[in-house]
Formats: sequence, structure tokens, C-alpha cells
Amino acid sequence: MTVRAVVHYVLSIVIISIYSARVCPFFGELLFGKRVILFAVFFGIALVLRKGLIELGILGDKYITRIRRQVALDFGLYLLSGIGIALYNYFAYEFPPGSGLKVIMGSITLGFYASIDLGLETERTINTEAGKTGDSIHISDNFVKLTTKIIIVAATSMLFLIIIILLIISRNAGIFSHHEYTSPLLIKKILFEILFVVIMILIENINLIISHSKNMNMFFDSETKVLLAVANGDLSRKVTVSTDDEFGLIAAYSNKMIEKLKERTDDLLKTRDVTILSLASLAETRDNETGAHVLRTQRYVKALAVYLKCNPRFSEYLTDDTIDLLYKSAPLHDIGKVGIRDNILLKPGKLTDEEFKDMKMHPVYGRDALLKSKVALGSNSFLDTAVEIAHCHHEKWDGTGYPEGLKGDNIPIPGRLMAVADVYDALITKRVYKDAFSHGEAIKIIINGRGTHFDPDIVDALLAIENEILDIAREHSDMQNH
Repeated sequence: MTVRAVVHYVLSIVIISIYSARVCPFFGELLFGKRVILFAVFFGIALVLRKGLIELGILGDKYITRIRRQVALDFGLYLLSGIGIALYNYFAYEFPPGSGLKVIMGSITLGFYASIDLGLETERTINTEAGKTGDSIHISDNFVKLTTKIIIVAATSMLFLIIIILLIISRNAGIFSHHEYTSPLLIKKILFEILFVVIMILIENINLIISHSKNMNMFFDSETKVLLAVANGDLSRKVTVSTDDEFGLIAAYSNKMIEKLKERTDDLLKTRDVTILSLASLAETRDNETGAHVLRTQRYVKALAVYLKCNPRFSEYLTDDTIDLLYKSAPLHDIGKVGIRDNILLKPGKLTDEEFKDMKMHPVYGRDALLKSKVALGSNSFLDTAVEIAHCHHEKWDGTGYPEGLKGDNIPIPGRLMAVADVYDALITKRVYKDAFSHGEAIKIIINGRGTHFDPDIVDALLAIENEILDIAREHSDMQNH
């Protein structure tokens, strides 16, 4: 039982107690307190009956059914209350049928407004429930348009107003017919009664407008929040479809649009990922490193980034989306090697100073190749990350790295992460010009480079997740990938 329902029924008792005396001389003969008790008994029974029927599940489980049955239940209870009062007065006080019809008319007028308002309240409740469960209402093909609903409510309100005013006039018609002169006091009394009815119906209409406005605001808030999230790249959100009308249709089409957008985005992301792997594979065909190196390093980078997202120095940058971009972009760190001559890239031994000078150009080649794509595609967070990884993964914390000699925090975070991952993997991997170091030996070398070669915090992160790094190295070892 909601507070709103109790308020409606209590106010109805007061209003109809006043109204009945204005339209029916027989009720006018009863004391106000007696009228209140009479109406309180019947409407109180209706309120208790309402609570019991709802608990028994008369409203049903389907959302639209609940709203319609809620409206029908309250309107029906108001009608039955009016009929009950009319029959009681007919048998107990021998009031004429006309008196009973006037009471029934007042009951269905108040029931009309109460049932619609409580139906709107149920609509709000359903919206909250659907928002929590993720359920949606199925929009019917023949729903009643909002404009039609407004016309029906407005026309019905005018009809009730006219009928009740006529009832007030008819109650006093006998007085006018028996008096050649009607006192100004009597006219004022009649005008006051009409004014009371007009004000009551005006208040009921204002209440319906406010109640419906709450539902509209609820929809617009939901729609706005979801569309704002979608505009910011979150395609997992949905608008709650909780009404069988134009607003429900807008919500349903918004969700359909988001689903289509998500499908196309997923296709683009798959295309992007395939392109990355293709480019990385192209680099592998010209390099003496294995494809397992690419798999390991991208997993090292992700593991380090996940750990560092709680570090104040990195937390603002390392969002979940950025970490995903780092993971996807890492395979392109050596894409620039496709521009290195075979006699240098595939040399089975140590490079000369001149050859190493040429080799040090591969970050520049990688950057330039990706920047050309960026020019064609426009600003793109994925390409920005890929450029930073390809260009800066050989920079050193103390500024002695290449190709730009960047120092400290001037080195982009993706480049700093990739530097640790790339060097660690190079150390534990056998190459034609060296044997593989053990995990422990590789860790010692990286610790020695803390604050000179590598960002100290990233080295500390590597030590903190050392077991996870070792598991990655074992899971994707070269032996398993041959």
C-alpha cells in the first residue's frame, strides 16, 4: 500500500463528504461528521480490499498489464464505493435513486483522477524495477498515442465538470422556481459551490500534469544519461523501456541504434586487431625474433599497467580503456624493423657501430609508418598509443636512449612500459648472438637499470608481480610455440 494511494482515498472521503451536500438536498440534511463516517466506512473497505487484491497478485506480472489493471482496480473500487453508499442510503434512509446517482457520479469523478494518478505511480515503479533487472516492455503495434490520452483526459474532465455544475444548479432549481426574487446571498452560495467544484477538478488536473511530468522527466533523464554514455564510448548502456507509448518507442529505437552501433564498433575493433596482428606478423617475417615474443611482451605490458593503475603517478592515465589499447598496440613496437636492411636485421652476430646506428632507426620508421595512417584516419587514441610504443620503447630514463634521447617523465608512459617488457623478454630469450638468461639474472639486470634505463616505479611493479611475469614467460615460451 503506497502513501499516495492512502492520500487519494482519504482526500476523496473529505471531498465527497462536502460535494454530496452541495448536489443533493438529502445529504445536506445529514451532519458533516455523519457524512464523513459514512463515506469513510465504504472507502476504507475499498482501501483494505485494494491492498488484499494487490497482495493476491490481481495486477499480474507483466508490466503493461500491471498498469492497466491498476487503473481498472482503483476506478472499479471507487465505483463500487459509490454504488455501496447509494444502496445503503436507499435502504437505510430511503433516499431516492437520483440521490444515489449523484453520489456515484462524484465517486467515479474522483476515481477517474485517482486511478490515472496511481497508474502513473505504478509506471514509475515499473521503470525502477525494469532499470534494475534490465527487462524491457514489448511495444505493441496499436498503442494509444500520448496526444490521444491527453485529449481523452481533457475531454473527460470537461464532461465531469459540466455534469457536476448541472447537478448543483438542478439542486437549487426548485428554490429559483418558488421565489420571484432570489437573494444575492443565495446566488453567492451557488457560485461558491460551483467555484469549489472547479477548484477541486483543477487541482486534480494539476496533480495529473505533475505526476505525468515526473514520468516524462524519468524517461528523459534515462535517455540523456544513456546517450551521454554512448557519446563517451560506453555502448553497454540501455534505455529502460517501461511504457507502451511514444516514449517507450523512442527508448526501444535508441537501444536498437546502440546495438547496431555496438555491432559495427565490434566489427571495426576486430578489423583493427586483425590489422595489428597482420602488421606484427609482417615484422616477424623479417626479424630473427619469434611470434611468441610479441605474445609475451603484450601480456607483460598489460600486467604491469593493471598493477600500476593504483599508483598515483599512473592512475589518471591508466584507465581500463587505455590498458586495453596498450595491450592491443604492444605487438606494433617493432613494426619499424620492416625498414631495416636484411643484412643488418638478420645478421647472426653482433652489429657494428655503423650497423647499430642503422638499427636504431627502426623506432623512427615505425613512428613514421603509423603517423601516415594517423593522417589518413584522423586523431585516433589507438594510433596515438601505437605511435608512442613504436617510437619510444628504446628511450631511457636518464636520457641516454634513442631515437630522441627523452628523459624521465618526458618519455610517454606506453614507451616506458614497453621498454621494461621488451628488455626483460630479450634477456630471457635465446638469440643467434647470445644465450638466454635465467629469470633471476634478467631481474637483476633490470634492477640495475632502475632509475637509469627504466622508470623506477615500473621496475618496482615488475618485482611486485614477478610470479605473474614468470607464468606468462612459461605459458608462451618459444618451445611451446614451435
